[in-house]
Amino acid sequence: MTKAELVEEVARVSELTKKHSEIIVNTVFDSIVEALRKDDKIELRGFGSFRIRQRRSRQGRNPKTGDKVDVPAKRIPYFKPGKELKELINGPGGAGAAATPASTGAPEP
Repeated sequence: MTKAELVEEVARVSELTKKHSEIIVNTVFDSIVEALRKDDKIELRGFGSFRIRQRRSRQGRNPKTGDKVDVPAKRIPYFKPGKELKELINGPGGAGAAATPASTGAPEP
C-alpha cells in the first residue's frame, strides 16, 4: 500500500475529503518522525512500537572494488510488531496452526 492509497482509504472510511485525510496521514507520520528524532519510543497498543537503534561504526567493503571502507555509526529506526498484529496476520496459533492439511495440499491422514 502506498501513501496515496492510505490517504484514499482514510478518506473512504472516515468520509472526509482527500485533502483532510492527507493532512491527517502526514501529521501522524510527521509526529512519528519527530518523536524518533528526540529518541522517544512510540508505542501503538495492538499494532507495535517504533524506536531508534544505535549501530556501531564498522569496517565495510566496496562491492565494486573490494576496497575497505569505514562505515560510520548511525541511528536506525526500528519497528517491532505487537502481539495483536502478529495474531491478526498469522492467526491465534501462529503460522503453523493456520496451515491445515487441506490448505497445504498434503493428503489428510
